[in-house]
Order: sequence, then C-alpha cells, then structure tokens
Amino acid sequence: MLTQSERARKFQTLHERQDAFILPNPWDVGSASLLAHLKFEALATTSAGHAFSLGQSDGTIRRDAVMMHIADIASATALPVSADLENGFGDAPEIVAETIRLAVAAGVVGASIEDAPCGGSPYEIAHAVERIHAAAEVAHASTFPFVLTARAENYLVGHHDLGDTIARLQAYQEAGADVLYAPGLASKDEIVAVVRSVDRPVNVVMGLQGVQMSVTELSEIGVRRISVGSALARAAWGAFLRAAREIKERGTFSFAAEAASYRDISTMFASAG
Repeated sequence: MLTQSERARKFQTLHERQDAFILPNPWDVGSASLLAHLKFEALATTSAGHAFSLGQSDGTIRRDAVMMHIADIASATALPVSADLENGFGDAPEIVAETIRLAVAAGVVGASIEDAPCGGSPYEIAHAVERIHAAAEVAHASTFPFVLTARAENYLVGHHDLGDTIARLQAYQEAGADVLYAPGLASKDEIVAVVRSVDRPVNVVMGLQGVQMSVTELSEIGVRRISVGSALARAAWGAFLRAAREIKERGTFSFAAEAASYRDISTMFASAG
C-alpha cells in the first residue's frame, strides 16, 4: 500500500499531464473498491452521494462524520483520494483551515472548498478569498503536496454570471488554490473561457444536465481533470428506484436481467481486497 506522501505525489503528477484525467466519485467503500478495480487513477468523495447513502440530503452531515467517511474511502484502496469538504463546514476562515488540517490527518491528499454554504448565495468575494487563503496556508504547510481545489458555486445556485465566476477563480488562484472548479458551466464556450482565464489546472464536472462533452473533447480545450460529482451515486439510486417501482407497480422482476451478477461483484471485491 502506498504511503500518503506517495499518493500525494502521484496525484500531483496527474494534474501535470497534458491530457485530462478522470476523477470518479465513490460514495462508500464498496463503490471506491470497484472503481479501483476498474483501474481509475484517483478518486474524489462526493458529499451528496455520502449523504444519500445515509438517507439524508446534501449539506446535512456533520464534519466529524465526514472525516470518518473520507478516512474510510482513503484506506479502502491504494489510490489518491481528494475530499469534497463542502464549504469547509463553517463561514470563518479559521474553521476552513481546521477542516483542511483534519482532512490531511484523515489520509486524503487533496480537497475542495466551496465559496457558498450548501444551496446558499456565494460569499462576498473578499471573504471568499480569505477562506481559500486560510485553506491554502494549511494545505501547503503539509510535508507532501496537498492539492487544494477552490470552487465557484455561482452556476449551481442559479447565478449564471461568467464574468463574476472567472473573477472569483482568478482571485482564488492568487490566494493559493492549486485547482480551479466552477461546476455547472452551461456550454463549451464557457468552459473554454474559464480554462483560458487562469493558469492553474481546471476541473470540470460531467454528469449534470446541460453541456455534454467527452474526455477527448475536454482534453482538447485544456481541461486537466474531470469529475462526476454525485452522478454515479444518482445512477445507482436511479436503477434501484426503477427496480423497486417495477416490483411495486407492476409486480414483475425484469430489472434483474440488467443487474450485475452476484459472482462478478463478489469476484471484483475479492480481487480489490
């Protein structure tokens, strides 16, 4: 098993490649193990996927429970893991800094910090910058390269202002962020504009409604990292709900024809272990 420092160096190297790499998002140890079995190169947690697995909505899980969760994911495979830390679990920069310290101790090698409370309006930009600066100071004081991702949440909260989004990402870059991320961008042109406006690696999320591009297409326009947020978890829940509704509403069981086989899943987990 690789050490945390070795995983961190591997994760940093992935961001230095010319082509984009895929950073899929498991929601529990089982999904993390299967993604490792499928030879993905790194993983990132998903706050929404984790919350759904506990029967709760996104943004409602306490920080101590999240830290236990990301520690479980980080120890489940030999892959580098980046943590979805929402808004850092508090408004104040010192709370965000402490959250990064806890994440480092939990075994992950990167983390993302959002510039808005879950579902709320983005912080005033000067305050948002202070928060990223505080996170970066802790991240970069580590003995290994901890990759800090700064997120601009405008598009996810209905504020489709590309100019403000770019201004925020540029400010977060100056505050010390290693990766920049504006989830929900609505077109290829907007993604291109973001990539060209900064000189840090850009993460783009696929699996949301809206723009759909391939790994090759995203690489060609300069995207370095592609995540899927809660999409894999929602795909699993979608299959579950379709099967459950078939049983309840039609009294049939045809869904099982598309289910993964018991033997295949058992074999994959055995080899992952």
